[in-house]
Amino acid sequence: MSEKKDQQELSDEAGLYVISVAAELSGLHPQTLRQYDRLGLVSPSRTTGRNRRYSLRDIASLRMVQRLTGEGINHAGIKRIIELESAMANLALEVAQLRLEVDALLEATPIDNPPKKIRGKKSPEVIVYKEEI
Repeated sequence: MSEKKDQQELSDEAGLYVISVAAELSGLHPQTLRQYDRLGLVSPSRTTGRNRRYSLRDIASLRMVQRLTGEGINHAGIKRIIELESAMANLALEVAQLRLEVDALLEATPIDNPPKKIRGKKSPEVIVYKEEI
């Protein structure tokens, strides 16, 4: 089962489709794909002859770019959205890894010696001013 999962991940990332097939699958013109590559919106892999090879993930990205363009977002905005979504995904992975580490540490800690409670920030004081009439 693990091999099947590895093959699935490999096929999603592998550059399999030439530009004409990727254009047909994404519903865009091949010249549009070249422009998106130049702008850095989608970065397909390259063969030794410098030909573009699009993966399934690239085609999904092309469809997202097409959808966002249709919603009126310019190319610079789309590039920023892609960067932020990538950063968010990386942070989500990091949080998941940290949660696993914390869980492992909590399981390894003896029950009679629990970890000290993490001190939270001191709640801000609320000052109420009365208006003088």
